[in-house]
Amino acid sequence: MVDLQDIESWLKEHKITEVECLVPDMTGNARGKFIPAKKFLKEDSRLPEGILAQTVTGEYSDDFWELLDTIDGDMLLEPDPETKRLVPWANESTGQIIHDCFTKDGEPHPFSSRNVLKRVLALYEKDGLKPIIAPEMEFYLVEKNPNPGLPLKPPIGRSGRPETARQSYSIDAANEFEPFVEGMYGYCDAMNLDIDTLIHESGAAQLEVNFIHGEPLSLADQVFTFKRTVREAALQEDIYATFMAKPMADEPGSATHIHQSILHATTGANIFTDDKGEYSEAFFHYLGGLQKYTPFVMSLYAPNVNSYRRFTREVSAPINLHWGYDNRTTGLRVPDAAPKNYRIENRFPGADINPYLAIAATLACGYLGMKNKIQPSAAFEGNAYEEDIDVPRTLEEALRGLQENQEIIDIFGEKFIQLYTSIKLVEFEEFNRVISSWEREHLLLNV
Repeated sequence: MVDLQDIESWLKEHKITEVECLVPDMTGNARGKFIPAKKFLKEDSRLPEGILAQTVTGEYSDDFWELLDTIDGDMLLEPDPETKRLVPWANESTGQIIHDCFTKDGEPHPFSSRNVLKRVLALYEKDGLKPIIAPEMEFYLVEKNPNPGLPLKPPIGRSGRPETARQSYSIDAANEFEPFVEGMYGYCDAMNLDIDTLIHESGAAQLEVNFIHGEPLSLADQVFTFKRTVREAALQEDIYATFMAKPMADEPGSATHIHQSILHATTGANIFTDDKGEYSEAFFHYLGGLQKYTPFVMSLYAPNVNSYRRFTREVSAPINLHWGYDNRTTGLRVPDAAPKNYRIENRFPGADINPYLAIAATLACGYLGMKNKIQPSAAFEGNAYEEDIDVPRTLEEALRGLQENQEIIDIFGEKFIQLYTSIKLVEFEEFNRVISSWEREHLLLNV
């Protein structure tokens, strides 16, 4: 059981009157309820199990009743004291705490994405290993768009003009949105989010924020919180922030690059380097696992129908399974670093990920690579964008892969895989019923 004394002291110290009781859903968005602070510690928190089985549109999969094996009863919630944060945009003193989900039998709920990540981390802990990650989050600022039938547009900056040209790493372009940036950093500081650098990416009004490296569960919680925070900071400036993987047809997609290394739990030594300061066997086995198993988990890196618009030859996202030394055209990049900082950057995940599931997926692939001693291909030295496309091009195709590898299924849980697949297939079929403007323009009178 959780010791609530720390939470009680925190509530009193900050004179918190209301608590956001949060649970990440399957899409990585916040579900939950508001509880008065004076009642928070006195009553058990519960939520319907069904919130873990909803699509992004609020529908339910056909397997909902069978897999939950209930009449949509309650699940038990337990606050994680490590996730308590102030909510700086609230009108009154409000706190937020992420909760873990349990069945009525007291077991970790198999459909909680946070519990899925914990399952993967337990595999490493059992072997005396400790993963370390560092996410890089890309997102766009756009004008408010209350009409979904209209394309998105970059917002007007301080100069009074929208961006029209590529502005990669431009200081002045980032300063166009200085009020938003200052507000975002202020919110992140108040919420103790370990964000590091900010850069302007290549898209119009596209920004990237890097996180300081740390433990995967903590970083997943921070990314989950960060996405809410950025959207709130944007609303304060009367604009939107979006983490869609491909929000605008003529602009690059947005990614979540995940840097990862593995340490000995006792010594803290990086197992990716050997005694001579060279890349170790464990490094190459981990890399081999990322190469082999990525096709099976692509739907966790690209979880939405829009995600697959990002995988094109326009030099914005990886399109095949090559890896390379300091090669940003490959999906798996090995940054130039000192031996103690040897790491691998997974460039496949989009900005639209559920961070718990994407981090769990990349760590699971690396774990299986080390367990099975999988050797990677030779490092690719050319432009991987000129090679064949061999990643899934639709959500439906990627979901088929999720069910094709028993090792992945065993790690994530068979019922979880079935539920996730059924949820995403509902989304795919809903999307497939929409007739696009391209079809009306080019097929209406020509076929």
